[in-house]
Amino acid sequence: QVHLVESGGDLVQPGGSLKLSCAASGSGGVSFGVMGFYRQAPGTMRDLVSQINTEYTTKYADSVKGRFTISRDSTKNTVYLQMNDLRPEDTGVYICRVMYRYLDRVAEYWGQGTQVTVSS
Repeated sequence: QVHLVESGGDLVQPGGSLKLSCAASGSGGVSFGVMGFYRQAPGTMRDLVSQINTEYTTKYADSVKGRFTISRDSTKNTVYLQMNDLRPEDTGVYICRVMYRYLDRVAEYWGQGTQVTVSS
């Protein structure tokens, strides 16, 4: 019922920028709520990086505040993460997560992830 297409991951030098995107689609009757990105580095848990709800209220991990900006285009069911001043510790797989409603059911859906590597 739900499909996510993530893009934008790459290898970048410290101080560089990347923009991730996650486009959600679903069968008729599906509506999307909170959308966001989590990061998972080798040997670590999956941690929230940023999320945005349908009222455009945003949330950020302390480590990315002032450097990352999340936005969404609700007409396209797409969320974007602009990442500036990237640091080696930002390296990881960035995984999109969306909350969706279908009929009377609310559930979450995870993407496959896109690799971000920050290294000189």
